[in-house]
Amino acid sequence: MITGLTHVSIVVPDIEAAARQLRDKYGLVVGECNVNAEQGVRLAYVELAGARIELMEPTRADSPVAKFLERNPRGGIHHLCLGVEDVAKAAQELAGKGVRLLGEGKAQHNVAGERIAFIHPGDFLGALVELEAHR
Repeated sequence: MITGLTHVSIVVPDIEAAARQLRDKYGLVVGECNVNAEQGVRLAYVELAGARIELMEPTRADSPVAKFLERNPRGGIHHLCLGVEDVAKAAQELAGKGVRLLGEGKAQHNVAGERIAFIHPGDFLGALVELEAHR
């Protein structure tokens, strides 16, 4: 069911400042920013050989990412994302095994418009996990 790690997501208070730091200190290139209005975030990615680093900045005060930033003002790791062949099928299979999915079954979408789902941290060793179709 799980095909690999697709990205690790880090919440930052300022994507541009984070991009400069990653470039200046580590030589990493952050791609262009996109907005996911549904989730209330701006996103940018560092493309690596085996996965991506996703930077997230809230665009509105009521987004879950803004609430995360309130608790962690300097930012931090928010979630990891696992690839699956089919998000709906994986979500259904996991729910059948007692895994809680966030969002009460409502279909969620990433910035590219693809379906995603989130596993409750209590059901994955304390970590928030996103599922997305493997690319």
